[in-house]
Amino acid sequence: MNKFGLLLIAFGVFTSSLTVYAAAAGAPRATTATGVVQGTLEASGVTSYKGIPFAAPPVGDLRWKAPQPAQKWTGVRKADHFGPRGMQLPLFSDMVFRSNGMSEDCLYLNVWTPAKSPKAKLPVLVYFYGGGLATGDGSEPRYDGEAMAAKGIVTLTVNYRLNVFGFLAHPELSAESPNKASGNYGLMDQAAALKWVKDNIAAFGGDPSRVTIAGESAGSWSVSAQMISPLSKGLIAGAIGESGSLLGMNPPPALADAEKAGAAFAENIGAPTLAALRALPAQQLLETLRQPGAPWFSATRDGYVLPRAPGAMYAAGEQAKVPLLAGWNSHEGHYKQVLGDTEPTEENFNAVLKKFYGDQAGAARLAYAGDVKQAATELASDGFIVYGTWKWIDTHARTGGKPVYRYYYSRPRPGDTGAAHSAEIEYALGNLDGNKVYAWSAEDRALSTLMQGYFANFIKTGNPNGAGLPEWPRASSGAGSRLMHLDATSRAVTATDDARFQFQDAEMQKKH
Repeated sequence: MNKFGLLLIAFGVFTSSLTVYAAAAGAPRATTATGVVQGTLEASGVTSYKGIPFAAPPVGDLRWKAPQPAQKWTGVRKADHFGPRGMQLPLFSDMVFRSNGMSEDCLYLNVWTPAKSPKAKLPVLVYFYGGGLATGDGSEPRYDGEAMAAKGIVTLTVNYRLNVFGFLAHPELSAESPNKASGNYGLMDQAAALKWVKDNIAAFGGDPSRVTIAGESAGSWSVSAQMISPLSKGLIAGAIGESGSLLGMNPPPALADAEKAGAAFAENIGAPTLAALRALPAQQLLETLRQPGAPWFSATRDGYVLPRAPGAMYAAGEQAKVPLLAGWNSHEGHYKQVLGDTEPTEENFNAVLKKFYGDQAGAARLAYAGDVKQAATELASDGFIVYGTWKWIDTHARTGGKPVYRYYYSRPRPGDTGAAHSAEIEYALGNLDGNKVYAWSAEDRALSTLMQGYFANFIKTGNPNGAGLPEWPRASSGAGSRLMHLDATSRAVTATDDARFQFQDAEMQKKH
């Protein structure tokens, strides 16, 4: 063969290797324990992998069972679209889904990674969505992981079973369980996802020993649950909670009580046995939640996923010994939730306090002092979610042995009055542009940059502080804790709301 022919062959080998390299560069892949996934290289340089199964579909006989291992596959699985969201009713108007429909087959997760190599060993964020354990999905734009990944963090959102599918307790379910427990299937899903992260995240450039779990509302509540669940032991290096914990005014019921409620529900929908319940089509079962008097399914003190009363476990220091960053918003509740249609007057507020607290009404007014509308807003917020978040922060600061950082968020979205429940999510995760409802200002963007910086630092180091950010002091237990007030102008302050929480603590002790 002449030199020209050799050159042609060499050129052909060279160009074909270029083609292979280009294809690989344009279609990144990762090898998990169950098979190879092919992701999408985003314009930002972040690679996304969407819709990866982390457990077997919880359908048929697996409905209301602990999540089982995902099936292995051969070849390359395209991970370029979100999996289905869990079965749920349309409950909250601010939820926007990009998921591939709705299905009982919903145990999928999504990964965004900036890593160029599996050897990168980057910190990891696992985010649990909110929605009252009744609705929500890892595909919502406000939880999108690309912006956090661009900060050098492998970021995941995780689906888990919801409502009756995720939290039904029933005597027959407990009887068939090897753990003699039932009800906390959604929490088991989250723990299974964390186990998946430990086993697989290195393939995406993540460090399995540096996993921070985070969430808002029911997601924050879930974080507080995973911190005391034996199923997640050793899988968590840090925790972020935005508005919510299971240390609130309505703690998880005992298994016997939850079983009784589940059995009554089953009778009411005409499916009194476990066989009848499992035979119901998923959509038909979901529709029963529209019936008047249908229960709101939540977690259970089952002795397995949640071994004991959460407050007692935290008080005894039985939670994961990890740094915690947590807080709440200024308007988690609304004064009308306390006052109803009556005017916000002193007389009307005192009448409500008398109804709520009897002979302690005077003490309640001292605890919720000042302007009636503001005081009623604080009372509604505490009853809903704030007291439980404070109790979590306060107890973990006392018994957790690791730094705790507390925030108070008061920036309203453009046009809103007060920082409503969930208002901070887009700011903290760098996703303002994913929400087209609001005309974000330069101040909004500056706050988002600040918050995302704090969150990213915390995920990387267990400390939110870093160059160019106002100093965020550590929180302490008891009165006078230091915290970060997040708003257009953010600053460290000393807590002025201790009287509210001390009053509610005393009331809780009477009840329990």
